[in-house]
Amino acid sequence: PAGADMAAPALFAEGVRAVLGAWAALQVAVENGFGGTQGPEKAAWLAVALQDFFQRNADLEPEEVEDFLAEVMDNEFDTVVEDGSLAQVGHTGGCGGDTPWGPWPRLSPPRHPQVSRQLVALFALAARGDAAAVGAAVARLGCPGPAHRAAAST
Repeated sequence: PAGADMAAPALFAEGVRAVLGAWAALQVAVENGFGGTQGPEKAAWLAVALQDFFQRNADLEPEEVEDFLAEVMDNEFDTVVEDGSLAQVGHTGGCGGDTPWGPWPRLSPPRHPQVSRQLVALFALAARGDAAAVGAAVARLGCPGPAHRAAAST
């Protein structure tokens, strides 16, 4: 339906902001000024850049999203993400549970969601116009940090 197509970008934007807001590596980088004084703005830019990345590239695999995120974190935040959040499936305390992309099993600390996999799944849900599933996934990620607040203000 045409309405679903029009809603898909907005649904995905909401999902991207939620995933980035719950991503501990990005939150730590912003909170500690790893991106310089422009850290919050860079986090907001990342949300928009991810949306554009998905729109321009059909059928992205999680590994491609991992590479994109790793490059941005290195270039913009002078941060090499080694906490497992790009490559491992995990659980963020209080924000997990069953998700559209499967259950989040518990790992020994540190525990993090696999950001790239979440984004790929959210894009698929948004592209289908499944507002209920995107909303449920976003609600489970309800752990906003400063990067989420910066992205939400754009």
